[in-house]
Amino acid sequence: MSLTDMMLAVLEESGLLALWQAISPWLALDERQLIFVVATPVFLAVAVFEYLKIRHNPNLMDTREAIRNFTLGAGYQVTELLFAGIIAFPVYALCYHYRLFELELNWLTGLLTFLGVDFCFYWMHRASHRMRWFWAAHVVHHSSERMNFSTAMRQNATNVFNGGWAFYLPLALLGFNPVWIGITYALSLVYQFFVHTTLVGQLPGWIEQVFNTPSHHRVHHGRNPDYIDRNYGGTLIIWDRLFDSFTEEDAKVPVDYGITRPAPSQNLFVLWTHEYVDLFRDMARPGGLMSRLSHLWKPPEWERPAPPAPGALHARATPKSERPE
Repeated sequence: MSLTDMMLAVLEESGLLALWQAISPWLALDERQLIFVVATPVFLAVAVFEYLKIRHNPNLMDTREAIRNFTLGAGYQVTELLFAGIIAFPVYALCYHYRLFELELNWLTGLLTFLGVDFCFYWMHRASHRMRWFWAAHVVHHSSERMNFSTAMRQNATNVFNGGWAFYLPLALLGFNPVWIGITYALSLVYQFFVHTTLVGQLPGWIEQVFNTPSHHRVHHGRNPDYIDRNYGGTLIIWDRLFDSFTEEDAKVPVDYGITRPAPSQNLFVLWTHEYVDLFRDMARPGGLMSRLSHLWKPPEWERPAPPAPGALHARATPKSERPE
């Protein structure tokens, strides 16, 4: 028996292999996390290069914030790794089991997977701005007042619990394999890391027409009235052009980065949760059940009308001829 066989025998008799075989299907969707692990050294190298270029400009770079952004990104990756397979993958597996078509993996279905994921990302991203429940998780990504590569890592650890992954379920129901949906999504996020910078101006025209670029994404992070809630595209910008949500960066209107209601603290847990706190506080105000629940799907800026005072109700209920003069 070789030394390798001896080591394998020890491993098999430990029961660890059987345990891995039992749990590995639950982690199948997180093949995408391997992509992030491989890409992270590249992210760090590019971020350091950018840091050296802009570190002396406090409007573009803050060292403590950059470290905080990467910490937020690490929290996001941990919760995705631990919970995505448990929460999301069973639902994907169910949809894929009842798929409408049998799709073999080839160049055509690979291209369709890319287009499908990018299309679903557009609508997920748009909902993340226009529906408050999804905005509660996404807001942390927009709460920085600077635009640099570290901002791309500024993510919310609650994303996996928020349900944004449900936007991609129709792809599994159509017959696209959930593992490849996850891998394609991860590659899209890798691409999107590189559009979070001020170092790159406008690219050649045909690229700006088809792809999401640093110029387009700077607009997306703006809180200027003309820029807010525009350019939702992930890898492609064509969806914004098709669905009337595209705005071009205007050199005469510098981007004002951030959100209209800044986070009350830079504490990591406050950044992750402050919008949930505000959301549930608004829902707790007096009113009917459907009126309260409306906060979940209404836009973030929507405010529920305050219920009329009891005296006002009585005044409306009393005929004018019976009211005292």
